[in-house]
Amino acid sequence: MNATTRTLIATALVLGIAAGPAAAHATPTPAPTPVTGTVTGSGSGSGPSSARASTPASASASGPTASRSISTPPNAAALRQSIAGLGADHPYATGAVVRVSGSSGSWRGASGVSDVRTGAPVIDDGRFRAGSVTKTFTAAVVLQLAAERRIDLDRPIQRYLPGTFPAAFDPITVRELLNHTSGIRAADGPGNAFQDQWDHRFDVTDPHAQIANALAKGPESDPGEFQHYLNINYTVLGVLIEKVTGTTYERAVDERILRPLGLRQTSFPGRTRTHIPGRHNIGYQALPLPDGTTELRNVSVWNQSDRWAAGDLISSTADLERFTQALFAGRVVPRPQLEEMFTVPEVFEFGTRDKPALRTAGMHKMVLEDGLVVYGKTGARPGYSTGIGGTRDGSRLLVFTMTSKDAKSEEPNRVAGAIVTAAMSR
Repeated sequence: MNATTRTLIATALVLGIAAGPAAAHATPTPAPTPVTGTVTGSGSGSGPSSARASTPASASASGPTASRSISTPPNAAALRQSIAGLGADHPYATGAVVRVSGSSGSWRGASGVSDVRTGAPVIDDGRFRAGSVTKTFTAAVVLQLAAERRIDLDRPIQRYLPGTFPAAFDPITVRELLNHTSGIRAADGPGNAFQDQWDHRFDVTDPHAQIANALAKGPESDPGEFQHYLNINYTVLGVLIEKVTGTTYERAVDERILRPLGLRQTSFPGRTRTHIPGRHNIGYQALPLPDGTTELRNVSVWNQSDRWAAGDLISSTADLERFTQALFAGRVVPRPQLEEMFTVPEVFEFGTRDKPALRTAGMHKMVLEDGLVVYGKTGARPGYSTGIGGTRDGSRLLVFTMTSKDAKSEEPNRVAGAIVTAAMSR
C-alpha cells in the first residue's frame, strides 16, 4: 500500500465514514452483484478563487496546497471494485450509487439491490435521506445572506434572536455557529441507541423547543474556545434564516438553491411527513436476533423533524453532484463568502488540547500526505450514508450514497472507505 493510499484511508476515518484498522482492507468481499460505470475525460481546470472573507476568525486554506489538483482520470477499475458485491448478504451495505466528476474526468457506478425481498437492482437515480449534508445547504444560505449584508457573521446571534439566549451565555457570533465553536450544549433526545430512536421515530420535534432545551443547560464552553460538532448549531441557524428572510427555512433553501440549480429530486419532508417521495432504495438496519440470525429492518419511513436544518434533506446523487459542482465553482455562494467553507478555526476539538479542529462552515477539511487539500461533508440517517466533496479547484469531485446496514455505527464501514480511496486516487 503506497503512502497516498494510506493517507486516503486516513481521510475516510476523519470524515467519519470509515474507522479503525479494518478500513485498510478497502475492498469488500466480492459477490455476483452487477456493477456499472463509465469513465470519460481528462485534464485539469480551475475553480473558485481564494479571496478571503472580511475579518476571518480562522486559518485559511489558501496557499500552495490549496491550488493542487488531480489531472489523471478516475480509476475506473478501483471504483468498480469499491462497490462490488453489495446486496442482502453483504456485511455493510445493500447498495451504493457513486458519481465522480471534475475537470480530470467522470465516472458513474451503482451496485446492489433496492429491495432485499425482491432482489430488484439498485435505483441509480433514487432518492435518499442525506443526513448532515443538509448542513452544507444551510451554511450556503447563511453565507448568501451574509453576501447580501442581511447577516453579519461577526454579529452575536443574540442580536438577531433577542430573548432567546439566557444571560449566562456570552455573545456568540454567527460564524461560531457555522463552524461549531459556539459552546452551546446538545439538546436532549431519545438517545443514541437504535432501539431508542426507533421507538421515537414518529415523534414531531419543534426546533424552538430543542433550542430552549439546549440553552437551559447553560454553556458547555466559552464561544470560540473549542470546536464541538453538534446539530444544535445548525438548528439555531435554521431559525436565524427564518427570522432574516421572513419565510420558512425550507422555502428559503428552495428559493435560493433548489430552484436556481434545478434540483428537482431534492426536498425537505417538513414537520410531519415520514416517507421518502418518489423512487428510492429501501434503507435497512441490521439487527441481531436471539437465534443468531440477522433481521434487516426497513427504516425508510421515519420522521426527521428532530434534525431539521441540521439533517433532514432528501436528495439524489445527480442533484447532489450538481450542487457540489456549483458550490465549488462559486455559483452558489459568492466567492468572498465561500472562503468560510474552506476555513478551519484555529482551535482544538472539544475536550482536547492536542486535536486541531477540522470542520469549516458546512464542510470538513482534510490534508493528504502529498499536500492535496480535500473538503467534504458526510451524512448518516438510519439506512442511509452519504458523502459529497472533493478538491477545491474542482478537478475531482465525489458524491456517493449507500444503503448502509448500520449507518450510525462508529465501527468501520469498508465500503465507504473503499469509495473515497478509489475516487481520490491519482
